[in-house]
Amino acid sequence: MGTISQDHAKLDSDTIADAIRPLVEADPSIKVESVIAEVQDKFNYTVSYCKAWLAKQKVVAKVFGDSEVSYQTLSVWLKVMTLKMPRSRVQIKTLPVYRESEEVQGIRVLHCIFWSFYPCIVAFRPCKLLVQVDGTHLYGKYKGALLIAVTQDETQNIVPIAFVIVEGETSDAWEFFLTNLRRYVVTIDGVGIISDRHTSIDAAIARSNGAWSPARAWHMYCIRHIGSNFLRRFKTPYLHKLVVNTGISTNCYGSIHSKFVASAYD
Repeated sequence: MGTISQDHAKLDSDTIADAIRPLVEADPSIKVESVIAEVQDKFNYTVSYCKAWLAKQKVVAKVFGDSEVSYQTLSVWLKVMTLKMPRSRVQIKTLPVYRESEEVQGIRVLHCIFWSFYPCIVAFRPCKLLVQVDGTHLYGKYKGALLIAVTQDETQNIVPIAFVIVEGETSDAWEFFLTNLRRYVVTIDGVGIISDRHTSIDAAIARSNGAWSPARAWHMYCIRHIGSNFLRRFKTPYLHKLVVNTGISTNCYGSIHSKFVASAYD
């Protein structure tokens, strides 16, 4: 028989989950389209995208734990981490829960968390005096942002040194990150910090009481982000190339013009 395109009522998400478990264990990021193809190959039925997606979520929860369990065990995991690596650094900020304007006793909600593994802290010491910070959105059940600080060693390898999970790229979130980064990891002066042109980063640096300002540190904008923003605004690839080349120029003329470009489309 050829492939039956119509879904089968008894081919539910639990049955599919059992069938695709080895695939998800091997690759948790497997695409739903691949799950549909696997079901098609095994059962000769084409299941809906929704059913395949639900089956994958069930496998992920069984193998790796669901979102609720992960958040509940976070403090335990961090405690074990600091026991195994005693000089790792962790900072957790929680908020109270209110019911009808009254604080609920004994319950706190995770607000943001900073951590740096001790090997990352040690790895920073012989690296270049440069730190680059950036963030990315989280797309799980609970939204938020992951902020990361990286550096570069003498052989051009990228070394991650600190991590933060926050509610979003706000000034308070960046201040929380940069404060703990300065306190626990980047403890020396004369360092350069590279970022995109997000206003919340500028605000956090301004509120750092000089910790990330000259002469203790110098804040620089990432030329890749500047070039990307320039291209998005003006849509001229040949000028985009000139902007990037100007930004990486090491002579005085290029430096002057790179500052001009950075502010030309504010």
